[in-house]
Amino acid sequence: MDEANSISSPMVGGCKLTKTGSEDFSDPTLYRSVVGALQNATITHPEISFFVNKVCQFMSQPTEQHWVAVKRILRYLKGTLHFGLKLEPNFSTKHYFVHAFCDAEWASDPDDRRSTSGVAVFLGPNLVSWWSKKQSVVARSSTEAEFRSLALATSEVTWIQSLLTELKVPHAPPVIFCDKMSIVSLAHNPFLHSPTKHIELDLFCVRDKVLSKQLQVVHVPAAALRADILTKALSPSNL
Repeated sequence: MDEANSISSPMVGGCKLTKTGSEDFSDPTLYRSVVGALQNATITHPEISFFVNKVCQFMSQPTEQHWVAVKRILRYLKGTLHFGLKLEPNFSTKHYFVHAFCDAEWASDPDDRRSTSGVAVFLGPNLVSWWSKKQSVVARSSTEAEFRSLALATSEVTWIQSLLTELKVPHAPPVIFCDKMSIVSLAHNPFLHSPTKHIELDLFCVRDKVLSKQLQVVHVPAAALRADILTKALSPSNL
């Protein structure tokens, strides 16, 4: 890969990796070694978290298609070695502002139809926590997938909030942004409807905090959702 040309995106937009449809890769040990190194790269390159998460799902039996996807990530990193996390002081206000972006791609895995959750948490202007991972159960609707992602984001900002309180750092109530108005409505609605009973625990967890003013759930346009790159392969113009 030393002589490979760099590339503008770590994965082709709309790419869906599967367990079948390609020959087995000849050197699984090499695949696992490179992918393990890529996991370390996500510490300073959060934008590749989704792509590394995808190739990690085929460690047991990688194929040639998966290896091509890994090499594309490496080519992307070659052209973005100067990228990193920028940390800035919080001069704008007396209180720290904790906010998060959450997103979900419903039934995105073609092998088991599980959805992918993505969450990015900011403390002031700085990104402090992020992840992209496949949900543990199959969501029966896009609303369920999105709300599970919101519940995960709520758990994370609650932990950060408790840490700041313990350290006696002044902070405002956290805000979580999502791009689905239906999710915002569910978070503020004190009534439980029959189509959402299968996510009852997540609903009550989020609603209790919203109704007690410990948390805000706010709609944001999809173009401004910073967690979008953590759930799907985007075109280079949207990175």
